[in-house]
Amino acid sequence: MSDKEPLLKQYNTLHSNNDSGNQNKSFSDWRQYFNQQKTDTRDKKSNGEIKHTTKDIPVSIFQLFRFAERIDILLLILGLCFMLGHVVGAVSNVLLFGRITGLFATTSFAVDCDNQYQNLASTIINNTVCPFGIELNPLNYDRLNKLCHYDNKIISSTLAPLTPLFHENVMHLVYCFFGFSILTYVSASLEYFCWTVATKRQTSRMSALLLRSLIQRNMTYLDTNQITQYNTTLFTNIEKIKNGIGFEFLMPIAVSLHVIVSIIVSFIVNWQLSLIMSCIIPIICGSSLMFAKVVTRETKEQLRTYSKAGQIAQEVFSSLRTVLSFNGSQSQQKKYEKELKLNEWHTVRKDAAFGVFTGWLFFMNFAVYSIGFTFGAILMSYGNHRTVTISEILVVVSMFAQGLSLFNQMGPFFQSISEAQGAAVSVFRLIAEAHDENLNEREILEENISDERSIPNINGNIEFDNVSFSYPSRENVTTLNNLKLIARANQTTALVGSSGCGKSTCVSLLLRYYEPSSGRIMIDGQSITDHKIKQFRQNIGVVSQEPILFGLSIYENIRFGKLNATRAEIEHAAEQANAHKFIMKLPNKYETLVGERGIQLSGGEKQRIALARALVKQPNILLLDEATSALDNVSERIVQEALDRACKNRTTIVIAHRLTTIQNADYI
Repeated sequence: MSDKEPLLKQYNTLHSNNDSGNQNKSFSDWRQYFNQQKTDTRDKKSNGEIKHTTKDIPVSIFQLFRFAERIDILLLILGLCFMLGHVVGAVSNVLLFGRITGLFATTSFAVDCDNQYQNLASTIINNTVCPFGIELNPLNYDRLNKLCHYDNKIISSTLAPLTPLFHENVMHLVYCFFGFSILTYVSASLEYFCWTVATKRQTSRMSALLLRSLIQRNMTYLDTNQITQYNTTLFTNIEKIKNGIGFEFLMPIAVSLHVIVSIIVSFIVNWQLSLIMSCIIPIICGSSLMFAKVVTRETKEQLRTYSKAGQIAQEVFSSLRTVLSFNGSQSQQKKYEKELKLNEWHTVRKDAAFGVFTGWLFFMNFAVYSIGFTFGAILMSYGNHRTVTISEILVVVSMFAQGLSLFNQMGPFFQSISEAQGAAVSVFRLIAEAHDENLNEREILEENISDERSIPNINGNIEFDNVSFSYPSRENVTTLNNLKLIARANQTTALVGSSGCGKSTCVSLLLRYYEPSSGRIMIDGQSITDHKIKQFRQNIGVVSQEPILFGLSIYENIRFGKLNATRAEIEHAAEQANAHKFIMKLPNKYETLVGERGIQLSGGEKQRIALARALVKQPNILLLDEATSALDNVSERIVQEALDRACKNRTTIVIAHRLTTIQNADYI
């Protein structure tokens, strides 16, 4: 929370101008919206970025489906097959619509022309009321028809009604239209179902693999990386991948197939007009590729800066009381706003590209109608009468117009795919790092602790033999230098010293959170590296200065020490830790929720729950890292009484500063 932190320094620099420089600053800010290089350079200089051993590799569209299993692939193939039926139905409906519209237009035009001719002939033939000496014919009809008087009934009686053949043709097309509509409905429904199920299965698998990869990271990795940023990766990025490979991924495929089929049908209907209108295809494809490239780049940077902002927010909310007690709200808010401002530059650039592309597609949509009807009229007027018909013009123009109209709506879907590619970079890298032995304790998830025979029989004689160690984050500082230490079995050994002398480091090394730089640690004369980590830790109980409880019930928190513990074992452990009495006084007893990090309990109550959690598995070795240093006198007395009882018949290492904590120790 110090005001001297690098991020805050940068923020203060950005906002250090006085009022007289606001106009210049505003102009500079707007330039930064479109200045990729400067923003990237500033981002890279900020501290706290996660260190990775593997390089970020761009993810292709097909690699988004790398976690699909056989059943998922089958569902995807079925979805594509149903999509084909969907496209065929949609294109057929456009074709039938053009045919029906053209049939109406052609028939109406023919009937209108026939009526005019018959009316003129009827007027001429039935000339019975003209003055004497005037005889109408087609040559003098326009000049002399006003001098004659004729009966309107004769004219109207000559109007030709719609023929039965026309009605039959229309109804045949209507029935086909209805049939293809049903095909479209069924295909679209099954297409959506198959693809959505396959997508959900894949993203669930990604989430599980990602959590598995992160949860097995070793302490060296956790010390040198800001693990809190992975909340964004685990939730936000997975959701973006889900959108990118879900139905929003299928829509561009369906539209592309729709456009291809429409073009083929258009060339079959009339190749001359279709060839002319095909000139817009390379223009649209080229602009789409440019758009996708820009959005992918900006999305990657947007996710990176948003993740850093999320990390700051999480740190603030997880330690809100500390922030408020030091009046650090404003400084933390400035840090958060600074990261959001960096995120804003990338968002605006991405949205600007998206807006330009959308407007361009709307322009091309109107151009289709203009090109189609203009050249259709030219082919009808100046070409042979069989070159193009009204129905053919309507079908071809409708095919291209609907295809482009659908393509015009693909902007958000292309954006989702691009965002998925950007989000997949960090997700896939973290999953791939699960196989890096330098970053993980892979034995943690691979070993089977249910096999009790694999748990070693440890008596508890602990020996540090010339152990030296430096933390990975401070390699130039030697924490332990040739340490020699012996803790006898079934006795209590106390470690006392100034802060930073390496007391807690001994506990971390014994638990194999780290490996010594030199020397070795032995139990019962055997190196601890000869034991499997998971089974080895099952023999060790740990109680730290600040116990961490999960937001579950008291029963579940104690059961974390031994997942297969019975209720009797849990209650017995609580009695050993002097926790059973206060638990039974609670309204819900063992089912009482402790709140996030145990906030509903006092410090002494949390410490006793943590001790019960350590004792429920009946460990041979007990490690107490200043377990009572943060308690008041009353709570310390209760907890210390429980600790003294727990230390009996166990090898115990106590780290403490208070005399009351170590007065019963066998060795100091």
